[in-house]
Amino acid sequence: MKRHREQTRPDERARRRHRTGAALAVLAGFAALLLSACGGGAAPATATFPPPPSQAVAALDPTPTLRASSPAAPEVDPPPAVTPDAAYPAATTPPTPYPPAATQLPTPGRTGRPAASTNGDLFLPLLGLAASPTPTPSITPVPSPTPIPTLDFAALRREIESRGEALVTSKIGFHVAVGGNRNGLGEWMRRLDEAGVPFFLKTVADTGPLVEAQELIRKRGVPHVLVYRFSGDEFDTPNYKLPPAEAAREHWERHVAIWPPELDKNLVWFETINEVDKNHSEWLGQFALATAALAERDGFKWAAFGWSSGEPEVEDWQQPSMLAFLRLAGANPDRLAIALHEYSYLADEIGHQYPSKVGRFQQLFQVVDAYGIPRPTVLITEWGWEYNHVPSIDRAMRDIAWANRLYAPYPEIKGAAIWYLGGGFGEIADKAQKLIYPVMVEGLTTYNTAPLPPERAPVSPDLFRP
Repeated sequence: MKRHREQTRPDERARRRHRTGAALAVLAGFAALLLSACGGGAAPATATFPPPPSQAVAALDPTPTLRASSPAAPEVDPPPAVTPDAAYPAATTPPTPYPPAATQLPTPGRTGRPAASTNGDLFLPLLGLAASPTPTPSITPVPSPTPIPTLDFAALRREIESRGEALVTSKIGFHVAVGGNRNGLGEWMRRLDEAGVPFFLKTVADTGPLVEAQELIRKRGVPHVLVYRFSGDEFDTPNYKLPPAEAAREHWERHVAIWPPELDKNLVWFETINEVDKNHSEWLGQFALATAALAERDGFKWAAFGWSSGEPEVEDWQQPSMLAFLRLAGANPDRLAIALHEYSYLADEIGHQYPSKVGRFQQLFQVVDAYGIPRPTVLITEWGWEYNHVPSIDRAMRDIAWANRLYAPYPEIKGAAIWYLGGGFGEIADKAQKLIYPVMVEGLTTYNTAPLPPERAPVSPDLFRP
């Protein structure tokens, strides 16, 4: 694993260089807008925010308070034995049914993908769509070339729950940033919302798609999972030279000072760090505890770490402060989350070195299970193959179907964002955009099942080996 990471690290550095350059101009634009809104004066050191809109989903608490974490568990050295079947209450419960627009039900007794969605011809019309030569400021709907045999997920949920299982819809979504090619993203959001299927959407320095998604949530109540992040060296990682609490305060203030006021803090997860250094795991645990307190004070839902694919190591999760943060996150699954990246680094083998890269979330769950900590909420905020390439549609959809089976048994996994529809990175957006329509079909025509809480799935990588 170490040798592989050394081989792939230049790609990681290239991604960061591209990401930094693309974001600086965007952030300058945001700063100008904020200064204009304030009358042209100097930007304040901190920002104040209006209370959450009255039309926000009733289930969200506008004044959240983090629950205390469970009592500290004794340190275990060497790492504790994994006991995947140890019982504890589920960290989250499945959402209530949502009224879908769909009318079709599968044949009685059939589970999984209907025959129509396995037909490769279903995706052929997409190949005729031309990629937009220039970035578009809004989400442009792309008409569906063929009717989609959408399932009636509310009826399916009732039928599956009557058997003692939970219905799980697709968890694969998209990563968006300024520029690129997102044609069809608006239709993807609207069609899934109409069918009552939650979608996963991550954006960097681009609020437009999230604003549209917020309105869908307020209108119908489908719990879409939304994530926002700024990008650039000053935003990606904290100052490791400072004491953790001081670094947390400095890093947090830099972010909240330019938080877009059009985003609802109760509907959007705030991801403030990205691909951190695992060699500072104890420091990062203390940093995360301090940042969690600041996020609670300011009313944000916060996602921590953004670990690179293949990181961290099992011992990094078991540092004292890291375990303390995992207890806090496990006790507050609606306000604190762990952000992970899962890439294969190979376009032709999504399961390369499984579960060391894609599927590595299972290591985190093995650790918390061993310590009796509830599994925390996990947001896979970057997912895919390579930083500048995606495979063919047929191969990509086979990989996505496998990933959905892998993530389905774990309700704590809220979704995974395909890299990437934004600008730069070898114009990968023109390749990833071709996945929007088939991913929408996947979301409207397939499902998986999972144990019905409080039952939970064991952590057993061999069950899902590709």
